[in-house]
Amino acid sequence: MSIFDKIFNKAANAATNAANNAASNLGNKKEVFTFTALPENLAELQALPEAKLDSPFKTAALTVVALCVYAADKNIGIEMLNFLKGPRPLSNMEIQFIDDRLRDGKTYVPFSYFKGATPENDYTPDTPYSVTVESNVYSEANQGYMKLLIRSGGADTPREVQLRMKGDGQWLLWEQFLLPDIRKPKSADPWA
Repeated sequence: MSIFDKIFNKAANAATNAANNAASNLGNKKEVFTFTALPENLAELQALPEAKLDSPFKTAALTVVALCVYAADKNIGIEMLNFLKGPRPLSNMEIQFIDDRLRDGKTYVPFSYFKGATPENDYTPDTPYSVTVESNVYSEANQGYMKLLIRSGGADTPREVQLRMKGDGQWLLWEQFLLPDIRKPKSADPWA
């Protein structure tokens, strides 16, 4: 045994530990997107820098924006979501599903993903509008797809948005799971 073995073993262990730490942090990423105002038509959405769709995080953030617009104006929301979905527009079943989830005054649900929106303030987000999109170690489990997470002020666990990469490098909306029930806003909760 050489007198240098302890030094080399320490260096090798340190390198292995650093590599393991880097690998475990690789999937855990957060990106925050801020909008001074929400777009009111497709042209305004397409004018946003995120509309390049060159990152799955950008497309996920715009999905929240488009769902908020859908809650205010269904036709404009459909246009925006179809833009985000690219060559695979919303099906009639997807439109019916969104309609169902926003029925009975639940138009607050998509706004719950913005910073500051909580049941206590009836899901009124802070302005400018800010949404945080996260990845984890399972986000890239399937090649060409990305599952990202967005936290709602009315839920205990984050919700998923699945994106798919198009051949030209654009990330398009594949599926969204952002509209399940959340805690009722204070004004609608008879127990509050």
